[in-house]
Amino acid sequence: MSNTFTSIDFELATAKYSSVCAVGIVNVVDGIITNEFYSLVRPPENKYMWQTSRIHGIKSKHTENAPTFIELFPEINSLIQGQAMVAHDELLDRSVLKETMGFYNLSYKELELPQMWECTSKIYRALGFERTKLSICCEIMGVSLQHHDALSDARATAELYLKKDQVKNNLKIG
Repeated sequence: MSNTFTSIDFELATAKYSSVCAVGIVNVVDGIITNEFYSLVRPPENKYMWQTSRIHGIKSKHTENAPTFIELFPEINSLIQGQAMVAHDELLDRSVLKETMGFYNLSYKELELPQMWECTSKIYRALGFERTKLSICCEIMGVSLQHHDALSDARATAELYLKKDQVKNNLKIG
């Protein structure tokens, strides 16, 4: 994959993949971050689980006046349609996007995204990292991170993807 791609990260309000409460998107062109997008998102019924709020700090009071995913979708669509995609947990973020779009009767297929996205967690595991949590990869690679902030996570994922060729051979992380 070239160094032109889009990185995305979601935060969820509940265990349901359609409960997006924040989204971060970072567009990269020729290895340079050209655009960043962040928004809180009002999840369905503005419901939260205390377990998820404890992780990211977002609560119903923060999203009561936020746009819903369907209200944000035209802007999200313009940022990701037809893009090469990167996520730290590719399966999770791709599934969240698909399920949330399905919840709002939007066509995922019309985004014209690759069937699978690049996954920095898998890339770094293949490069010898024994543990590939986003925070661990960022610490080792010197990437700034405010973990569980959707934009910071998306930006860090983009930077990790760009730095993958800097990983030393035979790297073993304990």
